[in-house]
Amino acid sequence: MKISKIEISCWRSIVHEKIDFNDLMIFIGQNNHGKSNILSSILFFFGEIGLQDIDFNGENTELWVEVTFSDLNEEEDITFKKYVTSAHTMTVRKQATKTEGFVYHGYIQEPVEDWLKEDRINDFKKRSIAVELPLAEYLPSSGAISKALFLRAQEQYIEANMPDLEFNNTLETTNFLGLKNVAAGSFGDLFFIPSVKSATAELSPKGNSLFAQLYSKVVNKISETDSDFQDAKQNILRFSKILNKHNEDGSVNTQRPDDLTSLETLIDGELDDWNTSVDIQITPPNVDDIFRVGANVVVDDGVKTDIDRKGHGLQRALIFALVKAWANMLKAERIASPSGNREASKATYFIFEEPELFLHPQAQRKLFSLLVELSREENQVLICTHSSSFISLNHHKSICIVKKDSVSNGTKVLQCNDDIFNDNERKNFNLAYWINPERSELFFAKKIILVEGPTDKSIIPMLGIKMDIHKYDYTIIDCGGKDSMPQYIKLLNKFNLSYIVVYDKDHQAHKTTPQKSGSDTASQLIENDIKTGLGSSVIFVNDIEEELGMTSDSGRSKPYKAITFIDDESFIFSTSLKEKIEIIYS
Repeated sequence: MKISKIEISCWRSIVHEKIDFNDLMIFIGQNNHGKSNILSSILFFFGEIGLQDIDFNGENTELWVEVTFSDLNEEEDITFKKYVTSAHTMTVRKQATKTEGFVYHGYIQEPVEDWLKEDRINDFKKRSIAVELPLAEYLPSSGAISKALFLRAQEQYIEANMPDLEFNNTLETTNFLGLKNVAAGSFGDLFFIPSVKSATAELSPKGNSLFAQLYSKVVNKISETDSDFQDAKQNILRFSKILNKHNEDGSVNTQRPDDLTSLETLIDGELDDWNTSVDIQITPPNVDDIFRVGANVVVDDGVKTDIDRKGHGLQRALIFALVKAWANMLKAERIASPSGNREASKATYFIFEEPELFLHPQAQRKLFSLLVELSREENQVLICTHSSSFISLNHHKSICIVKKDSVSNGTKVLQCNDDIFNDNERKNFNLAYWINPERSELFFAKKIILVEGPTDKSIIPMLGIKMDIHKYDYTIIDCGGKDSMPQYIKLLNKFNLSYIVVYDKDHQAHKTTPQKSGSDTASQLIENDIKTGLGSSVIFVNDIEEELGMTSDSGRSKPYKAITFIDDESFIFSTSLKEKIEIIYS
């Protein structure tokens, strides 16, 4: 079972938003735009966090988070039978009010035909009516038709005619599965690794830490298969019984050590005036717990110490190692027992908040590769990040750009669930794109400035600074040439990102007529792809060096010479250049 869609209403900064889910989800965006609020809404749905008044958006007194699950297995189909659709999906809503707390409701797929609705059985179960219905063949040929018989006939008819029937999805008014609160783990196991997390806590052998769960699985397996371990458990149980005053059948325990009886007698003597006596009773301990209490993890990186004495980078790496180990153990269990008896879902969800913290760039890229691999092993991985190392166009459908342009509209998510390029375009774009991986920054920018090459990328920010209009949340992307610009424009259009395209007219005096014509064709392709209301263009005549007033022998396409030129105190902006830089930074 996996999440296929989430719909959120009135949760913190989110007024109303729908998000399509993949096995890998990458939430990015500027600070204070609502990335953490999306994650917290998921944690709220799964019962990982409680509800507070500040969770309600604005003045709203009601909120809800609705999750659609897909890829249900046979066990999940049975467990959630009432809610499973013909497409093997299930949608559950967790809704809350400020005064009444929260409750879960499921959507029920109900046939449009009244005689197939469970709550209308009494209107149709009379034999004279029922025998005229299409489901008559599933009813007994004689005798009274009970509600149970008619219900079974409905179910059989629906199952046999599912493709031809029309259904409505209706939110139930009763509690999901008839329970006031859904038990933890009903929808699978969720692990949340926040941006600030103590590795010491995750290495604790107690509680619900990752290490505790990993260690418990190992201890439980040992206790089931190791004969020495089983003998130790029996010896401890037997010795514990010897220490009690009475046997299990109530008879006096003659094997009890005299020292323990003497201790009771000594205490009884002091309580004689109170007409009171004591009985020291021994409850056998859980041997598995004994091994947990005594467990301690020491990290050896040349010096053996507790993890809290190590650097933050190693601490984070160890947490991720625990996550990977947990995933591998789950994978091994699935292979060993593909169909167990567990009623709860076997789904596993990992949520990582800013996994890049304390990791150098190469380690970030390696971690991203591991998380992608983790998402391919029947898990879902959610990443909230500010690092371009976790962005890959090979996973563009996983990218969710989180934006909040106004409080009234709330947090919005920009996604692209379509293919952006055809095969040839994808190949050409990847060649140009990966020459400079920092181009992934475009997904984080408030506005993108597309330029042809390194000279424009170097000079435009300097001109903006000189004019005191430069904006650091605008990102300049070197497209690697004029011919690659349409592909970048298509990408930005798909994600509804604001942009401006800055390119050269390329009608220099030394150019031939065919060269000028070719340039005009390339320019027209750029203009054809610019989406009105989303993008615009600025054209240099005939290139940025000419706009600057540099001479023809000044070394075209050499950024450092252009930088030297405009850094000179004698440099003066032309009116045309000044207007174009103002448009770029508008």
